[in-house]
Amino acid sequence: MTKVVARFLGDKLIKGTTDNFFSGAEVFHLSILDAPAEQKPIEIHTNDLKALFFVKDFRGNSHYVNRNEFDPKYPPTGLKIRVEFKDGEVLVGSSTEYKPGRLGFFLLPADRNTNNELCYVVLEATKEIRIL
Repeated sequence: MTKVVARFLGDKLIKGTTDNFFSGAEVFHLSILDAPAEQKPIEIHTNDLKALFFVKDFRGNSHYVNRNEFDPKYPPTGLKIRVEFKDGEVLVGSSTEYKPGRLGFFLLPADRNTNNELCYVVLEATKEIRIL
């Protein structure tokens, strides 16, 4: 099971695990963190999300400020991309699968010290995507 934080359009987020998300998946299932063992995973429609963050841990560090800069010691694979979401949040990273017209794409964060190991960006939630 993979640790994820599902960020919905608006401010809602759900922390949990999934084992059936893949790029382009329209629907996947999420087991909610700290839910009773008998609770079944919930169904998530990807187009209801802003992004799905694959995280190192669920605590994170609320004081950490994401740098959105590439470390020259670790050259990125794929395209360098800057994503601005409709809510104003900006992420910088690299992707080997970005193509306009798809549901979304995986973005590897430029900042290797962030809690996010990987992010699935939902295109409908973006304001601008720029190749750097």
